[in-house]
Amino acid sequence: MSTVTTAKGAGTGLATRPEAAPPKPAAPAPVRLGRSRRAGRRLAHGVLRAGTRSAAVVALLLLWETAPRLGLVDRTFLPPFGEVAEAWWGLAADGQLADHARASLTRSFSGFLIAVSLAVPLGLLIGWYRPVADLLGPLLEVFRNTAALALLPVFVLLLGIGETSKISIVVYACAWPVLLSTISAVRSVDPTLLRLARSLDLPAVRLFQKVILPASVPAVFTGVRLAGAVSILVLVAAEMIGAKAGLGYLINASQYNFAIPQMYAGIITISAVGVAFNQLLVALERRLSSWRVPANG
Repeated sequence: MSTVTTAKGAGTGLATRPEAAPPKPAAPAPVRLGRSRRAGRRLAHGVLRAGTRSAAVVALLLLWETAPRLGLVDRTFLPPFGEVAEAWWGLAADGQLADHARASLTRSFSGFLIAVSLAVPLGLLIGWYRPVADLLGPLLEVFRNTAALALLPVFVLLLGIGETSKISIVVYACAWPVLLSTISAVRSVDPTLLRLARSLDLPAVRLFQKVILPASVPAVFTGVRLAGAVSILVLVAAEMIGAKAGLGYLINASQYNFAIPQMYAGIITISAVGVAFNQLLVALERRLSSWRVPANG
């Protein structure tokens, strides 16, 4: 049978022709179309999400712009947003806004970093070692219920009206959210994880490094984010007493000089700084807790 086939192939000249390789199938059009559709859906979802998240802010700005112009509020005390934006641009153009923001951020970040560096280790000790908690517990209960702004005159009397008193009041105000959240985080670590770690005969240092610290990161950062907001709010109040620069000084001086648009420009700047600082802390939290499995799988 094979001989006959070969002979027929030789007679017709087909034996000398190499068989043509089958063409490679091109990428199916439906696959490319599906990818483009998914990309389009993601883009549309992102635009929709951004629009939804910014809708309330846009509505507030529109209300702020139209209410004074329509006479719903006195534009002397609440000028339209356009005038406030113009005043903000004027402060930014001549460098005043940058100088005041730099002074405030230096004080705020200095106090915030000092508070975090002191409160986190102390919170870990109090949360983990019962003797330390019994010793410092009553003292903490006394001071945690004392508002930081209520002690501002005391800080000014003891430390003067310079930079030391302003940074110190920020440290005091920021330390409590971080300290309390750290204590709560350590005490609420999953007991199953602790029993498992102890069954492996881990030393205390490794237990802290491998179990306590990773499990405490989310709750600790909740306090850190609260402290970030507190550091700016308390500093603004402190800068209204005896300061010569800073966003709080800008707001206070604008009020006394009846420069109402400049006053609102300083308030908007403080809000923008607070939002940016919070987003920075959120990104840092995600970086440090990237090992965690999301709740939705």
